[in-house]
Parts: sequence; C-alpha cells; structure tokens
Amino acid sequence: MVDSGPGLRSGATPLAVRMRPTSLDEVAGQRHLLTPGSPLVALAGDRSGESGSVSVILWGPPGTGKTTLAQAIARSSGRKFVELSAVSAGVRDVRQVMEEARASRDLYGLSTVLFLDEIHRFSKAQQDALLPGVENGWVILVAATTENPSFSVISPLLSRSLLLTLELLTDDDLGLLVDRAVEDLRGLAGRFELAAEARAAIIRLASGDARRALTALEAASVAASQSVPAAEAESAATDDAETDAAAPAKPVITADIVARAVDRALLRYDRNGDEHYDVISAFIKSVRGSDVDASLHYLARMIEAGEDPRFIARRIIVLASEDIGLADPSALGVAVAAADAVQYIGMPEGRIPLAQAVVHLATAPKSNAAYLGIDRAIADVREGKAGRVPKHLRDAHYPGAKRLGHGKGYRYPHDDAIGVVAQEYLPESLRGAVYYEPTEHGNERDVSARLAKIRRIVRGER
Repeated sequence: MVDSGPGLRSGATPLAVRMRPTSLDEVAGQRHLLTPGSPLVALAGDRSGESGSVSVILWGPPGTGKTTLAQAIARSSGRKFVELSAVSAGVRDVRQVMEEARASRDLYGLSTVLFLDEIHRFSKAQQDALLPGVENGWVILVAATTENPSFSVISPLLSRSLLLTLELLTDDDLGLLVDRAVEDLRGLAGRFELAAEARAAIIRLASGDARRALTALEAASVAASQSVPAAEAESAATDDAETDAAAPAKPVITADIVARAVDRALLRYDRNGDEHYDVISAFIKSVRGSDVDASLHYLARMIEAGEDPRFIARRIIVLASEDIGLADPSALGVAVAAADAVQYIGMPEGRIPLAQAVVHLATAPKSNAAYLGIDRAIADVREGKAGRVPKHLRDAHYPGAKRLGHGKGYRYPHDDAIGVVAQEYLPESLRGAVYYEPTEHGNERDVSARLAKIRRIVRGER
C-alpha cells in the first residue's frame, strides 16, 4: 500500500489526501454503512486479522469516501493491506497479490485486504483472476466503483461479495469536513478565516463530493494568501493591536475569492430554501408553457448549483404525464429513459439526456386531461361515489361464484368484430360519468375522435 500520510514535504500533497481519516470514527457521512456490527466496522475492528470476513463492493459517486473507507480499514485492522488500481494493474499484478496472500495466510494465519479501485475498468478476464482468492479466502476484496456493478462487475464476483451503496454527502457532512480542514494541523492549521458565505459556497459547489469541497477550499486558501490587500492587512493589524499586538491578521477566504479560485460563478441557490423552490417552479412552468429556452436556462441553473440530478429527473417524469400525457405518448418514455441514463452514467454526462428530455417535453403538444381525469375519479371515490361492482364484472373463478350470479351476462369484447361491445362497466350510481376529456392537441386529437365512437358503442347510444 502507498502511504498517503503527510511527510517532510506534506505541503505538496493535496489537501483532500492530507485530510483522509485515519479511522472509521473520523469518516463523515455514510452512517448507514458504519453502524455497530456492520461488515465494514467488523472488518476494521478485527485487530488480530485472523477472523474471516466477507468481501465488499463499494458503489457510489466520486468523492463519497470509497478510498477513504478502505484506507481507514487498513489503518484500523490487523490485516495486511494491499492497494491496486484497475487503471494501472493487470492480471499479473492480481495473481502476484493472490500468491502472496495465500502464503501469508498459510504461514502466519493472517488474511489480506485487497483494495481495488475502479474495478469497473477491469475486463472480464481480469475480474476472473480475482475469483480464486475471494472464493478461497486468500484475500478479502474491498472493491470500489462509480458505475453500477450489475453492469460492470461479473456475476460470480457479485455473488461472492456484499454490495454496499454509498450516498452523496449531505451539506452537514461537507460542512464538518470543511471546518475540520480549516483547523486541523494536517489541513490549513487555523491560518485562514473562512467567511460564512464562502463556506456555504464551497459546500454548494461540492454537490455532495468531499474531494471537490476540499480541493475548492485549498484553491481558495492559495488565492486568499496571495490577494490580501496591504491596506486591509495593516488595518486589521491595527484593530487587533489592542487585544493581541503579536497576532498577525489572518487571510480571509471570502465568497468572491472562492468564485475566482474555482472559476465558477456562485449562483444564489439553496437546495433546501426558497431559491430551490423558485427555480424548480420556474422550470416546471417553462416546460408547461412550451418555452424551450427558458426550460434549458433553469435546467442549467439547477445543474450548476449542484441540484441532485435524480430530483430533476423525477420532476421531468411527472411533467411528462401531468402536462403532456397522451398529446405525446412518447414523452413519458423519454423522461423515464433520461432518468435511467442519469442513474447509469452519472454527472456531468447526465446533463445531456436530461437536456434531451427537457427539449422533447417543452416542444411537445400539451394536455393535462389524464391528470385531471384521475383527480376527478379520486374526488368521486372520496365523496363515497363508489357503488358495488356490477355482477357481470365480478370474479367468477372461485367455487360458488356462479350461484351468486357473478360473471353472468358478461360480454367478451374480443368476440365482437370491432372489439368493442355495449356493456355497463361503471357502478350503477356512476352510470354515465365522464372523467377523461381529451384535448385537440397532438395525438389526443385522434384519441378524442376514437373515444367518442367507443363511448357511444359501450353506452349503447349508437
């Protein structure tokens, strides 16, 4: 394993690496994986390294702690730890690790933890090379991947491992990491003052990615140390002279410095506040109003502000049914496909299928007839307008049903030449009720004409 701890020239080591936790207790987030008795806690808590344990595959977005968890386990466990990256390792490297692990187990009774980063980059043959060691217990595999293991990891390896899913870090988790990095000796060691707005901006820009948050903080600290105006420093030193004449003024990391350091405009956007609801409301109304340019603008604002792409995808799916419906029956399929694509490929590439779906929905003909139809039907049911199911529609398959008249008189539509027969389907108390009223927009124009004929036949009006 390559030791990533601070050395004589630790200043050249990225802040995100220097701040890696040395134990599971320091890990921010992923509490659902770190409960007492969980596989990761059990693996880290085995000081002797002699008890058996199960291999795990860690699946999650970048910056959620996959490598951090593996290295924290290495420092806590009594097992031998070996780290490989699928980017540079080959079958020969894997087999060498397996041989050494088997010797270590047979000679010293000590198991080996093999951390394999980016396992999805391994070919089938390379993953096959892992199987003997995992199956025979020569190694305990801790594999990390950002891609869905169902598609990127071979089935035999999946069946021999536990799949653990990591979630994006919350704003509170990121805040904890940023605050720790500002004060910790491994980090900025209290040499900088982080303004509240800058802290919020870093958290927002990180979008749940710890590495991105710490990288932005480091870049901002460098920019702050190089851009402290002499007048401000002299003024700050003068103001502080009465309380502590020896204390030099600390460079202040402001929101403007963060914006310049990461070369990103700081959007006013709070994922839990008014701006979140205002932007998503404007997005929905722009798609509904068929303004494709405004729709893409608000989509871009949400993406750049770090909004959860799954949230955006869910709103697009709702839009496809609520505001387009049968005016364009393909809209729902496009929306669901975009959501699946985002889940599969992640961001930033996920912006492309999201944009495709938004353009499709914004330019599609609109109808809320299906949405209104179900709401009218639900309103009747809630008001008690239900009634008994007509006897000819009731289930007639169980013994005694026919004696009760169930199914008697039911007409099978497929026996009719046109596939539609005169027959009452609604309860008696709702006879003649109309819930779905198609528009003349898009595909619903054809549906409207066909439905009028169907209703006349079904209700015996022809």
